[in-house]
Amino acid sequence: MKAITSKLPQVGTTIFTVMSALAREHGAINLSQGFPNFDCDSQLKDLVSYYMKKGYNQYPPMIGVEKLRKQIAKKVNTAYGSTVDPMTDITVVAGATQGLFCAMGAFISPGDEVIIIEPAYDSYRPSVEVFGGIPIIYECSAPDYRINWEDFGKLISPKTRLILVNTPHNPTGKCFKREDWKALESLVAGTEILLLSDEVYEHLVFDEEQHQSILGFPELYQRSLAVYSFGKTFHTTGWKVGYIIGPELLMKEFRKVHQFNVFTVHSPTQYALADYLEEASHYEGLANFFQEKRDYFLEQLAHAPFTPIPSEGTYFQLAQYGHLSQENDAEYAKKLTRKYGVAVIPVSAFYSNKRDDKVVRFCFAKTKDLLKQAGERLREVGGSR
Repeated sequence: MKAITSKLPQVGTTIFTVMSALAREHGAINLSQGFPNFDCDSQLKDLVSYYMKKGYNQYPPMIGVEKLRKQIAKKVNTAYGSTVDPMTDITVVAGATQGLFCAMGAFISPGDEVIIIEPAYDSYRPSVEVFGGIPIIYECSAPDYRINWEDFGKLISPKTRLILVNTPHNPTGKCFKREDWKALESLVAGTEILLLSDEVYEHLVFDEEQHQSILGFPELYQRSLAVYSFGKTFHTTGWKVGYIIGPELLMKEFRKVHQFNVFTVHSPTQYALADYLEEASHYEGLANFFQEKRDYFLEQLAHAPFTPIPSEGTYFQLAQYGHLSQENDAEYAKKLTRKYGVAVIPVSAFYSNKRDDKVVRFCFAKTKDLLKQAGERLREVGGSR
């Protein structure tokens, strides 16, 4: 057989897999991969079991269970003042990453340019490249990670097909403000550019701020798809269920790709989520729940030698270590795992060019006892300029 030409020749094992394996090898506390170490609500599990036992075990509709789509529409229309139609504008997907991938497949053709804001979630660039798109990178840098929209606008060209945004942002914890959306709105006005908005941490916005969703900006929404995750919202990352929202014209094309990718999503879970969403308190209290964890973890870091970067949302906390060591962040992350027993993610992993600002990412979606243990270990960290 002839040698295979890889579509993704630069892609290897993800940093999340590497660091989690290293954590297991050294018995480290795993604050690297973004998942909770606590279980979801027993009521939600009971609902899934109920629908399994009731026989809801065959294919649901390709676009998702109708009751679930109606509950999603009710939720987002109330929260963001949108007018999303559950019949035409919502598709249930097998996790946000699958939704993102199918969106790329639906709209990216070879040679199309896609602007990605880095640091960025690691699936973005490969999803563009596998469909022949050309990633155009806008780099944000520590410690503020803010976008200069004038500079950003210089990346737009006649070949720009899509701009990918993420708010609240993984890994930085930064959140789009209203002025960010308005600036972007001005840049794409009069063009055929599409927007793909990754909003999986929509309910994790802190300090009494509100999530600014693309759904709340009608001019932008008409050219947009927005992606969400029940895994992030309800502590069920292993279930891989989310949804994507967009206007009918775009959703028709998205569904053409989705139906030949996974076709549909786990049936009893969809019915269970539909019931569970009827009680808004199941998600409205998440910001306070995770802010308490963020603040507790910051208390632990206050006794360690790191310099935290404010987290406005998500369940991630960045910290600078350049005053402690000039090791590159990948090696430093491994040292923290091996020597001090706390696994983290080097932020260079979120840059195409492996930009190293001497910053690591901690996940604080953990129980207090685990965060306390991590804090105790991190206090032992010393400098080595």
